[in-house]
Amino acid sequence: MAATIPDAAKRVQRIYLLLTLLSTLAASFIWGINTLFLLDAGLSNTQAFGANALFTLGEVVFEVPTGVVADTWGRRRSYLLGAATLLVSTLLYLFMWRTRATFWGWALASALLGLGFTFFSGATEAWLVDALAATGFTGKLETVMARGQIASGIAMLAGTVGGGFVAQLTNLGVPYVLRSGLLVVLFVAAFVLMKDLGFTPAPASTRSAWAEVRLVLRHSLDQGWRKPPVRWLMLAAPFSAGVSVYAFYALQPYLLQLYGDQRAFGVAGLGAALIAGTQIVSGFIAPAVQRLFARRTTVLLVATVANCACLALLGVTRNFWGALVEVVLMALTWFVAQPLRQAYLNGIIPSAQRATVLSFDNLMGSAGGVVSQPALGRAADVWGYARTYWVGAIIQLAALPFLVLARREGAPADVATAE
Repeated sequence: MAATIPDAAKRVQRIYLLLTLLSTLAASFIWGINTLFLLDAGLSNTQAFGANALFTLGEVVFEVPTGVVADTWGRRRSYLLGAATLLVSTLLYLFMWRTRATFWGWALASALLGLGFTFFSGATEAWLVDALAATGFTGKLETVMARGQIASGIAMLAGTVGGGFVAQLTNLGVPYVLRSGLLVVLFVAAFVLMKDLGFTPAPASTRSAWAEVRLVLRHSLDQGWRKPPVRWLMLAAPFSAGVSVYAFYALQPYLLQLYGDQRAFGVAGLGAALIAGTQIVSGFIAPAVQRLFARRTTVLLVATVANCACLALLGVTRNFWGALVEVVLMALTWFVAQPLRQAYLNGIIPSAQRATVLSFDNLMGSAGGVVSQPALGRAADVWGYARTYWVGAIIQLAALPFLVLARREGAPADVATAE
């Protein structure tokens, strides 16, 4: 007989899904055309992916500090700071596009954009897990994560298709205006609905702010990096997540190249929309995939090998429609594994350090993007986009030894049971 989910836990899930929907919709309005937007502003491929890399560098620099903010002063405050920072940086992007700013202006704005997302990254997941525990939830965590992935995929599908066709009918700046408006809605929704359940911020009078930061950071190292199962998964992230970021953003100009029309912005949005649709499907099938394997790390290993194969196939295609099929397969192998990876990590990390450790995990993935994006962007200028997907597949294979080491640890969280 299935366990009854308390009403309070259902409300937490509804708030999580709403915030996920709104934040992804706001972000994704520009995902299908962001690289084209940068190129239209006068940047070369090297500069465009360099700007993206500086966005990722901003995530690297600020991931742990903003995770400490969430673990020290509250997940809700961190989330609100993220929405406000993203609004300011999006408006700055619009200003620089209109004024055709220099590369260093884009570098600064991209780093600020990275800061905004880091306020979200660890705080959202930590808020959800703690709030579910506080409201008596006894189900499987990956099921909730999969539902969030479905909501994110629906929002991404709407945002990328809408942003691409809005840009085609108007200009490349209008999706950024729409994104700004949605960020205002997101801020209001989080301000009204989000409460720190199951987590109590540290009293301001007990320690200085810097002492509190050092304490949380030290405990986070103990509960994260110094735990081998977590460490191995983190060390795999630069090779897997770093390549995936480049692969996504390079699709925009690569698909237009295969299509034969450099102004068909809707086509660029179509590629991102296919990824979003695959994300929705993956959210539905991830729990079923988990039941086929005794251990979560086995799924991660199989998915990584399959993703590398898809990247390599995408690099040899010369047909637009064939490329779209390969994009779907590539996204499927990536998204099916993500809810299981999240459940694995959250099954090991204690509540008090959850946001910081999750932020550190995001930092490791972003660090790979800092190196891979400008390097592969330069390779695209020299060799073309197709060959960079081959190189990306080779880089991603380096994640496999770390996943094998994580599997050998035999952590209890590796076996999917009710959390």
